Amino acid sequence: MTQRRSFLKGLAGMVPAGVALPFQTGCSGSGDIPAAGREYFEEIGMRPFINAAAAYSILGGRNMWPAVIEAMDYARAQNVNMDELHVRVGERIASLIGCEAALVSSGACSAMTLGTAAVLTGTNEELIRRIPDLTGMKDEVIVQASHRFVYDHAVRNCGVRLVEVETVRDVERAINERTAMMFFVYLYDNRGQIRAEEFASLGKQHGIPSLVDGSNVLPPVEILSGLLDMGFDLAAFSGGKGLRGPYSSGLLLGRKDLIEAARLNNSPNSDTIGRGMKVSKEEVLGVMVAVEFSLTYDYAVEYEREGRLVSTIADGAASIPGITTEVIQAESESGRPHLRVYWDATAKGLTVAEAKRQMREGDPSIETCALELSDGEFEIGTAMLKEHEIDTLVRRMQEVLS
Repeated sequence: MTQRRSFLKGLAGMVPAGVALPFQTGCSGSGDIPAAGREYFEEIGMRPFINAAAAYSILGGRNMWPAVIEAMDYARAQNVNMDELHVRVGERIASLIGCEAALVSSGACSAMTLGTAAVLTGTNEELIRRIPDLTGMKDEVIVQASHRFVYDHAVRNCGVRLVEVETVRDVERAINERTAMMFFVYLYDNRGQIRAEEFASLGKQHGIPSLVDGSNVLPPVEILSGLLDMGFDLAAFSGGKGLRGPYSSGLLLGRKDLIEAARLNNSPNSDTIGRGMKVSKEEVLGVMVAVEFSLTYDYAVEYEREGRLVSTIADGAASIPGITTEVIQAESESGRPHLRVYWDATAKGLTVAEAKRQMREGDPSIETCALELSDGEFEIGTAMLKEHEIDTLVRRMQEVLS
């Protein structure tokens, strides 16, 4: 952490010439209003929507920092060696964050797959070509039962078997000569009996590498180095959510030897599990700039703005009969303020699912938080909302919920 903090003092002078800082680009909101021109989505029969949910992958992630777009446009007109670009950008990102090494991936799931592959193969070219055939190799990954989720498929891609545990004693019993790695989901740190630091410590005690999924826990940006400081050997992050980099990008951070092994398992290397996880030169450079900006940006500006918007929406909803609201800090969005809306479905003759459908299919189309991420309640997130969309959102809520 000391290395990262001292580096940040000189960061302003390291930003490339011609690249604006966040306060120079109007980045305090969720994104700029698109310029007038061709209506591409309309041409192909699609209807854009107002995002009153969150930066979910299914909804396209966060809007990129304008400087990220500038960097990507710069890279578009240049030709570089992709192996060297991955190495150089990885070195720059690692120095920015204050960790041993970094690799840009094609999303957080890609980072999880590449991290798992790195642990299994090291830099052994024969083993790299064989994955997911693990014959004669370690093939078990320990995970808390409460941390199983749909995205652990990214770990299972490598052919490993997940071994579920619940207690420290379970971990001790589960470790054997076939144990390759330990896996932890930081979003679920408050679930299960083993918290993050203890889980990472168990890996260290037994000489087993540990990988943590931090895909949806940014900001704060300090978590990039924070998870490694806890003792995890590898940490996977999304690049297209809190970092506001390219939608299809991610980051794998951690031990230098494991990041090197992950790079060898990745595109553009042929005959590897990551060959199809290609990241363009534009995206690689865009992630680097997204990290630079995120480390200098005051996220308190966003939280203040989103809290204000939540209050405005709650005031508008107060006039709807039979409605009560509550401001919450969303677990899946790093504590961002969300507005949860309640009503008696029987009395109103309106289910939550039906309300969401009407909001989505109405004019304009409005997406609200997904059922599986909001405990079955109607929920509004403001991270992606623009100021001029609030009146429309409140009007549509009044039409549907009345």
